[in-house]
Amino acid sequence: MIAKAKAISHGINDIRYITGESAKKKHPEKIYRILDNILPSHLDAMGIWNSMQLTLSRFKPIKNSVIRIELSPSVEHTRFFDIEDWQKLWQDFVAEFNKQVFTGKDGKVRSSQTNLANSKYSVWLHKESAGEVPHLHAAVCRLDEDGNINNDHNIHLRAQRAAERVAKKRGWTTAAEVRIANIHQVNRDCMSILKAMPKWSWENYKAALIQKGYTVHERLDKKGVIRGYVIRKGNAKYKASKLGVARNLMASKLEHTWQKLHHQPNVAMNNIQLPALPTLADKSARSVEYYTGYRPDTVSYTLTHSGQEQRFYIPEKVLECFNEEFDYRDTENNQELTDMAVALFIGLLETPNVATGGGGGGSQSDLPWRDKDEDDLQWARRCTRAATRTLGKKPKTGLKR
Repeated sequence: MIAKAKAISHGINDIRYITGESAKKKHPEKIYRILDNILPSHLDAMGIWNSMQLTLSRFKPIKNSVIRIELSPSVEHTRFFDIEDWQKLWQDFVAEFNKQVFTGKDGKVRSSQTNLANSKYSVWLHKESAGEVPHLHAAVCRLDEDGNINNDHNIHLRAQRAAERVAKKRGWTTAAEVRIANIHQVNRDCMSILKAMPKWSWENYKAALIQKGYTVHERLDKKGVIRGYVIRKGNAKYKASKLGVARNLMASKLEHTWQKLHHQPNVAMNNIQLPALPTLADKSARSVEYYTGYRPDTVSYTLTHSGQEQRFYIPEKVLECFNEEFDYRDTENNQELTDMAVALFIGLLETPNVATGGGGGGSQSDLPWRDKDEDDLQWARRCTRAATRTLGKKPKTGLKR
């Protein structure tokens, strides 16, 4: 179950929407009144709004005078609900909502308890969405009947936590649990779509996700360029920055991820002699075998040589370092540079002489392998300098989206 809450200034528009009186509602006949609190019976949208205004006028003016709340349980949990069941669910939610107190690091209260139980509100059930997934909408007066403000600091967290607590008490699967259980399938779906695409296209990627039953919400800048997106299925939503490996399904990295999935062997790597995997008896090359097996916090990387692929597992933070240093958006030969840096990092190649000092003309390192005192990132940065020194970094002449 998930919940959303926000204090808004356009209260009358929200009330018209949740009661079905708004022209935006396609199926107002599938909207049902669940309960009203401290309100006369059977008021229409304007009557609810005027009653809230009467409370607000008795005390100090407040800009965001209404709290908009949406409560969405999973359809399997509410399939046989009647009106009384929905009323009980809402009351349980309100009780958990009101209990919470938020404090800062200094221990001082940042957000005190609310008192929705002593505030005017109207709650309505909507069943008009695709798939007939039922959910509750509520409009709550910001001031309770004693003139106290229902605090809206971290109100979205208050709603989320209240929903989680109600779900756990009822033995329901929480939104977080659903998300964790499904995220691997979401990753597989995204990657399979990218693999199947003959050429890169955001619109085709989005259309394929929708075909698989996902909803895609884009975040655009003022110029209409996609800066981020969120995938949603049922009550679970997934930010692109939390999907994939090393954030490779983010909007800014999607095209690069597609390119890697369709990457053909390049000339630079064909000229690199990749040795057979060493045995542990070969002391100087033990690191290569170390990177052939999966370990926590590692990601797979495939090097191709003469039509043969070899898969290795390198630390995720190392691949992020390479991706940042050889950003595909401004580096023409980013793939060749990354391939060489990875080959150097895992010990497939001897390290070319690379300056290790902080300034120009520093000392040269002629060590064929990493220094025993270097951590992964230090060694990765030395590998990027070695790859750049060997292949050269070719800037793109123009940025493409």
